Amino acid sequence: MRLKSGVFAASCVAVEVLGVAIFLRGFFPASVRSSSRTEHLAESPAPEPLAGSSSNWTKLPPPLFSKAVVMLIDALRDDFVFGSKGARYMPFTTYLMEKGPTHSFVSEAKPPTVTMPRIKALMTGSLPGFVDVIRNLNSPALLEDNLISQAKAAGKRMIFYGDETWVKLFPKHFVEYDGTTSFFVSDYTEVDNNVTRHLDKVLKRGDWDMLILHYLGLDHIGHVSGPDSPLIGHKLREMDGILMKIHTALLTKERETPTPSLLVVCGDHGMSETGSHGAASTEEVRTPLILVSSAFERKPGDVRHPTHIQQTDLAATLSVGLGLPIPKDSLGNLLFPVIERRPMRERLRFLHLNAVQLSRLLQEAVPSYEKDPGFEQFMMAERLHGSWVKLHLEEGHSDALLSLGTKVARQYLGALRTLSLALSTHVAQYDVYSMVVGTVVVLEALTLLLLSTPQVLCRRAEPEVPLSFPVFSLLFYLMFLLLSAIHVVVCTSAESSCYLCGLPWLAAGGVMMLVSAMFCVILSAVARMFSSSTALRKSVAHPYTGWSEMDFLLLLGTVGHVLTLGASSFVEEEHQTWYFLVNTLCLALCRETCRSYFLRDDCEPQHCSRVQLGSQGAAHLQQNCTAYKASTPGQLREGPSTSGAPKGHEHWTVLVVPWLVLACCRLLRSLNHTGVQGAHQSDLGHWLTSANHRVELSCLAALSLLAIFMLAQRGCSPVSKVALALGLLGVFCYRAAIGNVLFPWQLATRGISKGIIEARFVYVFVLGILFTGTKDLLKSEVIAANFKTVGLWEIYSGLVLLAALLLRPHNLPVLAFSLLIQTVMTKFIWKPLKHDAAEITIMHYWFGQAFFYFQGNSNNIATVDISAGFVGLDTYMEIPATFLTVFGTYVGPVLWAGHLAHFLSTEADRGSAAGRACFCYALICSVPVAAYVIFVTSLRYHLFIWSVFSPKLLYEGMHLLVTAALCVLLTATEQTSHARA
Repeated sequence: MRLKSGVFAASCVAVEVLGVAIFLRGFFPASVRSSSRTEHLAESPAPEPLAGSSSNWTKLPPPLFSKAVVMLIDALRDDFVFGSKGARYMPFTTYLMEKGPTHSFVSEAKPPTVTMPRIKALMTGSLPGFVDVIRNLNSPALLEDNLISQAKAAGKRMIFYGDETWVKLFPKHFVEYDGTTSFFVSDYTEVDNNVTRHLDKVLKRGDWDMLILHYLGLDHIGHVSGPDSPLIGHKLREMDGILMKIHTALLTKERETPTPSLLVVCGDHGMSETGSHGAASTEEVRTPLILVSSAFERKPGDVRHPTHIQQTDLAATLSVGLGLPIPKDSLGNLLFPVIERRPMRERLRFLHLNAVQLSRLLQEAVPSYEKDPGFEQFMMAERLHGSWVKLHLEEGHSDALLSLGTKVARQYLGALRTLSLALSTHVAQYDVYSMVVGTVVVLEALTLLLLSTPQVLCRRAEPEVPLSFPVFSLLFYLMFLLLSAIHVVVCTSAESSCYLCGLPWLAAGGVMMLVSAMFCVILSAVARMFSSSTALRKSVAHPYTGWSEMDFLLLLGTVGHVLTLGASSFVEEEHQTWYFLVNTLCLALCRETCRSYFLRDDCEPQHCSRVQLGSQGAAHLQQNCTAYKASTPGQLREGPSTSGAPKGHEHWTVLVVPWLVLACCRLLRSLNHTGVQGAHQSDLGHWLTSANHRVELSCLAALSLLAIFMLAQRGCSPVSKVALALGLLGVFCYRAAIGNVLFPWQLATRGISKGIIEARFVYVFVLGILFTGTKDLLKSEVIAANFKTVGLWEIYSGLVLLAALLLRPHNLPVLAFSLLIQTVMTKFIWKPLKHDAAEITIMHYWFGQAFFYFQGNSNNIATVDISAGFVGLDTYMEIPATFLTVFGTYVGPVLWAGHLAHFLSTEADRGSAAGRACFCYALICSVPVAAYVIFVTSLRYHLFIWSVFSPKLLYEGMHLLVTAALCVLLTATEQTSHARA
């Protein structure tokens, strides 16, 4: 059966997407979990150790606090409180930390530093998996043992106001709540006012035990304007006033109860220098934790400096403070300053409960737990604790008893630290079975693409795929039965849960059938390839199969990039690889243009134009060489026809073009410094976005939009040109409305808005241009006119307008330079030099990847600009927000792929060229994905697996999904071309 190359490539990429999805589900592990079910919340606590007889203290100690208020300020960085900004904008908080009844800590969060995983860490004490980055968009109910569930089981009344993620994680746990969406980042006032408006009423009431407030405004300001925005100071001052109000109300209520209250001020994660979060930089993982209570009254001269702790320590501390069992899956340590003023017996009791909980978790996670140093320390501390209890019951109070108690406490604290560290190293349990199946599917799809490469690129655009063989072959059924047997054995003998084992048998059987069928197809393709090669050796139809220097460069560059993915430093600085490859490509094109226009050597194989391989290969080769020898010095060596070759001064223009592209790339590199090494260095983007340079940013944005219009309108219909002009004007109006840029007549002190009307004004023109382009594409299928080329360009122009709306204003030059490079490369390089479809496709892919990093992206989740997903939205809508965020992130690859589709539509052999381009694009995207899947599998215990390799794996998965969509576009281009033919 023969398939068009585009359809075949798109199908292989779709299969690869399935394989990567299965691999991701297995790779991102489930955290260490206690084997006890969460419904057994009334489990008796461990008894107090006692040497020689049973203890008389088997219950939990009484709670330390009557009420607790948790004030969580999203994206509250530690230097916002402990640094100069805290002293300036949060005077009351600074006073409390210096002289008030507080304990201050610098809490360190583990990546991923996004909201939902961090809430889970705060309430369960466990380390959430990296896959929670995806679940962060739609949080499921939390089934692990946690502080909120323990409090509800104990009959405590809890009230919540703020981020609706809490309501999704803990449904039916709060007696009263009011949730607000956390993803509408343009709103940083109402989202906090909706929380604060309940405070006066709730603080006067006494019918609650725990109040949780989650303020989102600071995080939203960071996403929109960055950590240096003047709005940060206003928001910190607002939070300081709210903290003072809560503290005053709690002190008033304490006069009515003998037990003090507790106020917890913390952040879920920090904020990077660009205002985002998700990665592992210092600014993102360090947050303040302030515990305020009258129980922490300090003596004169008592100076308390912030100490470093883990974010997971809060769950154990709050549980002890409220008289609740510590969550079973918690890896945290009890914060000793909270209990250091309690009687010695209570202190040791609290530490013993924490140590017992950690030791039980270690026993379930590590088979050889008895040899663990932490467990040995715990056993020693427990024996000393038993001796202390016996001595305490016999003697009461003495100096020796106090000395021994202090020694026991130190022993417990050391054991807690060692146990937590041991559990953190065993926190991951990989689903190896799912990883293997996913890897096999990915490698099978890649193998099919590689085996079909000679057919697609050398002989025909319709590879012959032996689909009938696997369906009716005995080998297929034997493979299916063998894989089914392996599946049964694995699922019945696996000690840990497997994702594939949890699927219905029909779904799991479908996966096994797919693997079996692809294996049989590969075997059949290999057999056909060997038989074809035998016939080709007897034929004289292919006397020449040499590669050009450009072919070698593109191949070596692609392979070299794939090899760099196995090193963490190259993954962190991948942008440098693409910058190097693009610069090398420009120099190679410069050499090629110089040789083509200014040198007159005799015809040699590497100097000829692209060799036409096929049944007439020898005739094409001879014809090209003859034409080359007859060409004049000013003509391009393009084969039989040189009518399109530039003449006169245009030769020098062509020679300048690669250097112009190099200069543009160098300017773009200085616009956004990305990666780990350069992220903190000052760049042109930081300079433009500072509050003192809004005029310069406005002028640059206006010039960029004008350049975008001049470059994008050339292929549009008159109606689309008007729509494009009005849309770009609307883009500037939108940026002016939200305060990014200024009109010449606009005052700098003018109030700002969300720009919803302006953004929707632009969306109307985007949809109008896309509709016009789609109409022309459909018209091209029935009318033999040049509607296809116009339609594709109009669709491309609509995407350009959408990109201009979503990109930050300082990134508009990236879009303008992208259009400029595409224009000059098309006119002076690709068309005159007659590069074939494969070479042009790889060049477009390289430039698309480079522009992905030019706009400030990296392999760091923190560089994803989620504010792009909320342009023009007044409420959170998951599907539009996700689409806009993905498009805003992958603007570079999408626009360069769109330009590739339009460019190939202008070629004479457009159907064949589009099919080859789709195949090459799928192949060049599939190779890095398959290689990276193997790399991360072998490096899954690497030190930087979660901070470096895992984010890149998510990027590769999303890039493959985008590639599948682009292959569908190129396939549609191929289909319409064949329909017209």
